Amino acid sequence: MSTNSEAELKIAATDARVKDALDHARTTAQELYQALTDSAALRGGSIRADLETLPMKAKAIAASLKVSLGVQSVEVKKSVEEASAYLEASGARIAEALRSSGQAAEISIQQAIIDARTSVEKISEAVAAKRASVCGSNEKK
Repeated sequence: MSTNSEAELKIAATDARVKDALDHARTTAQELYQALTDSAALRGGSIRADLETLPMKAKAIAASLKVSLGVQSVEVKKSVEEASAYLEASGARIAEALRSSGQAAEISIQQAIIDARTSVEKISEAVAAKRASVCGSNEKK
């Protein structure tokens, strides 16, 4: 096998892992968003139990996104970095909601929902940019 073919196979394998990582991050971010909206619909003590695990989930998603940054195009990196920032903000706002009560907690939860939704949008932008770069590189061949 030639060196170029080996290099192309390594790039293809890396692209597949990154695609899988971005798709996985998008799915888990969507799950985070859904869990937040479901929790916001609840009232009373059960909302706290639902929210307690979500800051760690947001951090885990952001961390997995950051791992995939090294092999990305500039456009994909920008979207991934923005998504990570929104996920971290969402986690911080959830933690803030757990420390507060009443109207302040509700405002924090609503802002966490907005941040989570925005992170999903940014991950989707990264997926689209990744697909566009793959299509563009295939057309050049």
